[in-house]
Amino acid sequence: MLRIEHLTKTYGDKTAVDDLSLHIRRGEIYGFIGHNGAGKTTTIKSCCGILQFDRGEIYVDGVSVKENPLACKQKIAYIPDNPDLYDYMSGIQFLNFIADIFGVPQKERQERVRRYADAFELTGDLAQPISAYSHGMKQKLAIISALIHEPQLVILDEPFVGLDPKATHQVKELMRDICRRGGAIFFSTHVLDVAERLCDKVAIIHKGKLLRSGTMEEVKGDDSLETVFLELEGESHG
Repeated sequence: MLRIEHLTKTYGDKTAVDDLSLHIRRGEIYGFIGHNGAGKTTTIKSCCGILQFDRGEIYVDGVSVKENPLACKQKIAYIPDNPDLYDYMSGIQFLNFIADIFGVPQKERQERVRRYADAFELTGDLAQPISAYSHGMKQKLAIISALIHEPQLVILDEPFVGLDPKATHQVKELMRDICRRGGAIFFSTHVLDVAERLCDKVAIIHKGKLLRSGTMEEVKGDDSLETVFLELEGESHG
């Protein structure tokens, strides 16, 4: 569903992502792990067609992000760690705005808004201006807006930041449901115990370089993901 081949992205003389290759298949929840500045957000924004990159290729369902970014974006939902929403809109106005962009028919959008807003306990707040929302409420609204066109690939940057435990559980359930229906999830996180329990596969990145990737068993063996992550980080510093 998402194939990253030899991705390289530089900012001046700094290499943010260095020859990265990953393959996220349909039905997989794929975790992307690394410290701040490791290259996670740069990779994610490159996959979404937000950032241009220097070398390599990225394919979404076989379509090149470089050559046909619009076709790729129609299949993707991207949820940043700190979503920028239109504060002057109400929640429902924003959801309708996103649904209009993706051409979601009225009947389908109403059903999806109701289902997701109920799941996140946001239904009663949709008439309120987004400026009155807390960070967690904005995060919930961003997640609902991302799912309204039923994307095949959902890319999330630190999705659990600012969410209460119940909403965090709901996001995990939604991730699993998307994969059950043949979609794929690619997300970055600092929360290693969540990644260990949730992910089918995981990749660890440090200073733009891939340290290890594969199934959870291949990456961590008999150790915890946290232990392996810290060991790999230590080796790369050494």
